[in-house]
Amino acid sequence: MRVISLGGEQYISCSVVLPALCHLFRVMEASDEDPSYMLRFKEVFTADLSKWKESTNVQWLKVATAFNPRFKDLECLPRYEREEVWRFIKEEESQQADNKTREPEPLKKKRSLLLVSSDSEDEGQAAADISVVRYRAETSIFIEDCPLKCWSEHAGAYKSLAHLAQKYLATPATTVPCERLFSLSGHIVQKKRAALSSDNINRLVCLSNWLKENK
Repeated sequence: MRVISLGGEQYISCSVVLPALCHLFRVMEASDEDPSYMLRFKEVFTADLSKWKESTNVQWLKVATAFNPRFKDLECLPRYEREEVWRFIKEEESQQADNKTREPEPLKKKRSLLLVSSDSEDEGQAAADISVVRYRAETSIFIEDCPLKCWSEHAGAYKSLAHLAQKYLATPATTVPCERLFSLSGHIVQKKRAALSSDNINRLVCLSNWLKENK
């Protein structure tokens, strides 16, 4: 299910990458019962997978995994890395809260703003800590449950966290959905339809996608 979710348009695929990699690395561990050709294959496959992982934005994948209620225990990461992820989320949530509450002030009020800025930052950090602790204390959902539905139901309880979850979970893990759109556009724009305007092409692509979803 995890591998299928990586290329699906209806899945929050970015948050499934690290759990899927963890599963693959575990499956590819060498065993005494493996023949020599299988050991060689596992060695090469693991090396290529490790090289690919190093070239990705692992930090983004970690945060996206934490925002997936199915994998928020972060068992796919070493223990020392888990707290670093939650510390990063707390800092980002606190910064987001500060940006929302901070409004442009007249020049004559700049001095008073500097005097109270430290207090507001402390309050924002405390609120972020409480919100993250409450989210971590929630029971993880089952693998069959929908993470987006879970966030929709709890968006009121974790307003700032829900906003960050939208930011990270909306990132696709692969370019498969985009490539499908390019393929669809290629079928529409042909030699006999070379005079189609860009607006009409966009309309036809949208209509095709909507009809597909309705079916």
